[in-house]
Amino acid sequence: MNDVLIMIFSGLGVLFILIASIGIVRMPDFFLRLSVTVKATTLGVGFILLSTVIYFGDLSVTTKSLAIILFLLLTSPVGAQLIGRVSYFTGTKLWKNSVLDELKGKYNEETHVLGSEDKEGD
Repeated sequence: MNDVLIMIFSGLGVLFILIASIGIVRMPDFFLRLSVTVKATTLGVGFILLSTVIYFGDLSVTTKSLAIILFLLLTSPVGAQLIGRVSYFTGTKLWKNSVLDELKGKYNEETHVLGSEDKEGD
């Protein structure tokens, strides 16, 4: 039974990492590439680490693997959001067929603080 779980988890991990690598090639702009790769690789590495937990079954390996998964789940989305925000502020162009720019006009160009420039109720 453990062998089947190891194959399922490692197979899912490899599948998600494959999706991330295809996403790097297929997506048209930086922001879409960032979104696809962060989500898919976080899941892929998480599943591969779960398969190592099952394979080794040792307490030290289990705690280290679960700690890595926890830190990955906490830091990857935050890091991706910060990278995306810096890219937007430095002028990385959106895809030419993008129809919506939700940040346009919503932040101060000098301080890079989010918030509407024209505040209602003033």
